[in-house]
Amino acid sequence: MQSNQQFIDKNQASQLFGNPFPWYAKMRRESPVFYHSKRDSWMVFRYNDVKRILSDWQTFSSKIPHPPEQTDFTQALNVTDPPKHRSLRTLVAQVFTQRRVELLAPRISEITHELIDRVQEQEQMDFIHDFSIPLPVIVIAEILGIPVEEREDFKRWSDGIVAEDLCAYQAMGDYFRHLLKQRRGKLGKDLVSDLIAAHEQGEKLTAQELVDFCMLLLVAGNETTTTLLANAIVCFHEYPEAYERLKNEPTLLPVAIEEVLRYRSPVQTITRFTKVETQIGHQTIPAGQLIQVCLGSANRDEQQFKQPDEFVIDRKPNEHVAFGNGIHFCLGAPLARLEATIGLQAVLERLPNLRIEPDAKLEFVANEDIHGLKALPVLF
Repeated sequence: MQSNQQFIDKNQASQLFGNPFPWYAKMRRESPVFYHSKRDSWMVFRYNDVKRILSDWQTFSSKIPHPPEQTDFTQALNVTDPPKHRSLRTLVAQVFTQRRVELLAPRISEITHELIDRVQEQEQMDFIHDFSIPLPVIVIAEILGIPVEEREDFKRWSDGIVAEDLCAYQAMGDYFRHLLKQRRGKLGKDLVSDLIAAHEQGEKLTAQELVDFCMLLLVAGNETTTTLLANAIVCFHEYPEAYERLKNEPTLLPVAIEEVLRYRSPVQTITRFTKVETQIGHQTIPAGQLIQVCLGSANRDEQQFKQPDEFVIDRKPNEHVAFGNGIHFCLGAPLARLEATIGLQAVLERLPNLRIEPDAKLEFVANEDIHGLKALPVLF
């Protein structure tokens, strides 16, 4: 088993959170598959290996072992394999359709402009606190039919789940158990009501699977979009010529968003679990091992992307894996793309001179799996 100390000790954790990309490049060259003793897992860095792992659910399971005291978020769509995954995904397809997402566009636009209205006269804001957090949280709360006033709880629970805090799992699970009980007596036009109706008319799911699905929607519906929106502003700040071009050619925005997803992927790693002994590159991995699939590294792989460490605003093709690959391709990807497009378009139109505060010291979230800032002070 290869030691990781020669690689890890040379990098301060705080630097890795903000700029892990030089380390990723070193690992792709020198140790593309290695054992991380502190995480008790194998890390995989190259694009082709990452894509293969994400596609091969029969070898690399999403059903990750969890602490025995954890009951919530253990049967969600993203932590199950077929055939259970297939039945869950079928249920999702009935209620969380592409058409349903597209119909949200006017409301997303309305929320976006309301958020900008609140801060426009101030000529400054914390982009994350005032815009990129509330936008997706309000949207997903309305989709689920739950009070927007509780969005601070939703955000706190979501952050806790990303950090694998068992108290956050329990709190959110309890919330949705209560909500589902209430909603069964009075179905509405929201996604939770539709989910209950689909569940009662078709294949029966357990009460825990229903709770876990609601939890997944809430987490997936806000975390990625919040980070994507803020990371876009950081990319535009780093590449002002690209930003000017985007303002002059706003039709480039969807392509630019894909490049933000590649260049500063909100989710840097996801976990899989080996069901059988397998080989990745030249490394044999026993059965029963955790695998950290490094999306952020795969999206900077020089074997897949030209100028991988440059933000190329009109990059085509751009086959990044920021939303994963295979049967577990991110459920919330269409919604995240729509929110980012509408949100950033409004920023370009209404706050064209938006810029990061010159004296701001940007601090990244202390989480190896998420690449995002704690705050983003901007002027306009």
